[in-house]
Amino acid sequence: MHIWPVQDAKARFSEFLDACLAQGPQTVTRRGIEAAVLVPVQEWQRLQAAARPSLKQLLLAEHTGTELTLPPRGQAQRRPIVPQA
Repeated sequence: MHIWPVQDAKARFSEFLDACLAQGPQTVTRRGIEAAVLVPVQEWQRLQAAARPSLKQLLLAEHTGTELTLPPRGQAQRRPIVPQA
């Protein structure tokens, strides 16, 4: 992976993009500190798909992170019935 200072990436963006497509991810630094990575779109899509859990994983998960909260029995409020005109 090639490292590009931000000013070089800006000044030579076409070359920067071509390097990404030909060689893979390219790192951009700002003041010597890694700031971003340019990756080909196919790699990005692969990473996004790998990051999402499958439906099977969601259904088999012990804790889904969401709880269904119901009011105590007999405490639910009902909408009033509005007569039809």
